[in-house]
Amino acid sequence: MSVDATTTDLGLAAAPSVRQGGLARLAYAFTAWAEKWYPDAFVFVIFAVLVVAAANLATGASPVSIAQHFGDGFWTLIPFTMQMAMVLITGYVLAVSPPVAKLIDLLAAVPRSNAAAIAWVAFVSMMASYVNYALSLVLGGLLIRALARRTELGMDYRAAGAAAYLGLGATWALGLSSSAAMLQANAGSLPKAISDITGVIPLSQTIFLWNSIVAAIAIMVLSVAVSFLSAPKGSHVRTAQDMGCDVSLEQVTDARPTRPGEWAEFTPILPVLVVIIAAAWIGMQFWNKPALQVIGNLNTYNFILLMVGLLLHKNIYSFHKAVVKSVPTTGGVLLQFPFYGAVAAMMTAVPGSDGLTLSHHISDMFVSIANTETYPVVIGIYSAVLGFFVPSGGGKWIIEAPYVMQAAKDLHTHLGWAVTTYNAAEALPNLINPFWMLPLLGVLGLKARDIVGFCFTQFLFHVPLVLFLLWFLAPHAG
Repeated sequence: MSVDATTTDLGLAAAPSVRQGGLARLAYAFTAWAEKWYPDAFVFVIFAVLVVAAANLATGASPVSIAQHFGDGFWTLIPFTMQMAMVLITGYVLAVSPPVAKLIDLLAAVPRSNAAAIAWVAFVSMMASYVNYALSLVLGGLLIRALARRTELGMDYRAAGAAAYLGLGATWALGLSSSAAMLQANAGSLPKAISDITGVIPLSQTIFLWNSIVAAIAIMVLSVAVSFLSAPKGSHVRTAQDMGCDVSLEQVTDARPTRPGEWAEFTPILPVLVVIIAAAWIGMQFWNKPALQVIGNLNTYNFILLMVGLLLHKNIYSFHKAVVKSVPTTGGVLLQFPFYGAVAAMMTAVPGSDGLTLSHHISDMFVSIANTETYPVVIGIYSAVLGFFVPSGGGKWIIEAPYVMQAAKDLHTHLGWAVTTYNAAEALPNLINPFWMLPLLGVLGLKARDIVGFCFTQFLFHVPLVLFLLWFLAPHAG
């Protein structure tokens, strides 16, 4: 029987004769390191606060200003925090309704092996993320739980978690969830500081540009391939049961009223009436606004899912019970997102001794070395670096666009491709930053260190591919 050298070197249990592929050994080594050394996601954001504060001091910023913007920025992400908490709640509510549970089980019936299951999760999550990034987090997590209930697959729960996260680490910003592209296409929402430089840029010149579509397909193919080839085998596999994660699906729709006063809780009439009112509002949204704008609005997305969940549960009792059981999954989001809001404020609002912010210094450094040929790669790296500290889901485009787009205009670069460049690279740091992992981890019951080793394996392949695509496809943009 052969013994895996990597396993032996790490002091772990010897593997059986099942031989790990090269990528599987690499991912397993990264995961073993992360499980030992990668900090908890909350510790990670505290480190980010301290690093950015130190960088502010290095630019000559006053300690008083740093403290002021730390506190001022702390609550700036509260609306987004509640939106993401509602993503988890609505996702759980839908999952435990009988119709959706059956649909997810149908998706979970497709793969026939551990590696195929992980690759399937990657594909489904990235396709969902192209439509809506929040959908990918919920659908990916629930699909994994359903696959984990198929114990005959022996699916590695950690690798599957990393695969579900690829929607946020690969395709989300190249699809309909792209805040930058949506903002540039909407004249009513475009700030004057940006519109004076770029004007309106239609979606046909950003996410629907053929170059952007080719880039998204190439990234997706690579991601699925790496997910399949890096899947652990043999004794390296750790299932949901091995991780101590409960993936059972508790149905809450079978209860019956025990007294007359409970009639209102169990009748389907009240949910139907509420949903009729909600449907009228949704119809008005689509009547008065472009469909893509309505779909891309996270508030509308959550509203629709919540109303669908209420309808599918058929009564208030079942719906309320599901909401209550979903709340524990939101803990990481509620605690940590405010700290990321503080980091973003310290990056973008604290002036140094020269009156410029830290993000402005970083922007100037990258833009100053860009030329017509190197602009896509340079701005791609810049977007990835800044995105590591300000994981705003595209919201920071309002702050950064004047610098980025003015440089693109001065260098006669295709403005739509400049938006795509920024978007494609912004997803890269998500693979190693736990910010966007938190909702998914809440669904799965895992910690960031459980999946980040597999995510880092993807990161090693994504960085060169994305930068190459941004450079190679740029001359043909438009």
